[in-house]
Amino acid sequence: MPADSFVRSFRESSPYIHRFRGQTFVINFGGDAIADGSIRVLAHDIALLNSLGINVVLVHGAGPQIDAALQLHGLQTQRIHGKRITSPEAMQVLREAVGGARLVVEAALSEGQMGSPMAHAGLQVISGNFIIAQPLGILDGVDYQSTGKVRRVASEAMERHLAADEIVLLSPIGVSPTGTLFNIRAEEVAVAAAIALGAAKLVFYMDAEGIFDAQGNLLRQLTASEIPTLQKRPDLPAEVHEHLHSAATACAKGVERVHLISRHVDGALLRELFTRDGLGTLISRDSFEHMRMATVTDIPGILALIRPLEKKGILVKRNRERLEMEADHFVVMERDGKIIGCAAIYPYPEQGMAEVACLAVDSLYRRQGRGESLLAFCENWARERQLSRIFVLSTQTTHWFLERKFRQGTLAELPVPRQQLYNFQRRSQVFFQDL
Repeated sequence: MPADSFVRSFRESSPYIHRFRGQTFVINFGGDAIADGSIRVLAHDIALLNSLGINVVLVHGAGPQIDAALQLHGLQTQRIHGKRITSPEAMQVLREAVGGARLVVEAALSEGQMGSPMAHAGLQVISGNFIIAQPLGILDGVDYQSTGKVRRVASEAMERHLAADEIVLLSPIGVSPTGTLFNIRAEEVAVAAAIALGAAKLVFYMDAEGIFDAQGNLLRQLTASEIPTLQKRPDLPAEVHEHLHSAATACAKGVERVHLISRHVDGALLRELFTRDGLGTLISRDSFEHMRMATVTDIPGILALIRPLEKKGILVKRNRERLEMEADHFVVMERDGKIIGCAAIYPYPEQGMAEVACLAVDSLYRRQGRGESLLAFCENWARERQLSRIFVLSTQTTHWFLERKFRQGTLAELPVPRQQLYNFQRRSQVFFQDL
């Protein structure tokens, strides 16, 4: 990577580094990552999160290890609705397989060879009886025997270890108050832990790159409200369906964001967490990108957005003092904490009109409908105040407005106060739209 690219990328990640410090992330990965050795690469990323002051809870699966151990002992188990029926004999084999898988993960997290990303990491990993279980019981006439579900998470004990800068490692086994062990799906353990800890993020590693729409396009962001519609798709893979169900449960109970990323991409976790657009699919409890009226604290973001357009003469130059005075006239489009679009709206209620000005979208997010969204927001703002017309003044984007049903007008049609502020040097053209 060129030096300037590295510096730029590192600087762009700094807001996330500041924001994530002290937050809790729950990360779930399957037994496949243990079987193929990719857990060692993942451990490098986990060490980095820990060094940045992020509380990390890992939940590992052990499906391949359990299947191999059962086959070795000549045992077979049945799955119904994705849940394994665990007989007492199978449970004996299962706990050994899970224990072996957990030790492999602990070994990967304990590596500290000089010259490797783990050098000087000194990670402390703690496992324990943090998952209190109860039997799944008999469902639809099926006795699931030693298969269980999460009854309670010992979150206070986990939080003490996280506060001590230790990584908490959870296995897909829980223990009941009677001392009985139960097999629990790792994904269910991860969801329960994230909810109990009030985690900021729940991350699932998966075989696919994320969730795709019906046309095969990767969906970068979703909100929890969109999940029910997605789940109705008949072509949805079982793994994705389960992750969507887990995400809906987690978001409904307070987890802010759920990330689905590929386990086959080196550094996928870091790219998902520390870049604005991520790598896989982000499912957020609330809208990942939204519009709102601006406040004074948004002025630096607005300035960064409009300065390049001012230099090109597309926008009229506004100094910081003016922007601070007019902050309540601005609407901003915010994406993951960054202002990526803005527009100003100035009402002239006596004439039943409003001016839309300073409409700008970050160059990385243009040609994706965001300008139209900002304009629509301004139109609705004006309608709510019973204004009948909006107008704009433009020198270089005239056709953009004409294509959106504006008509060219004259200076005389402007409200008199706005006529008096007209800049004859810019010779801006005037466009109107009736609401």
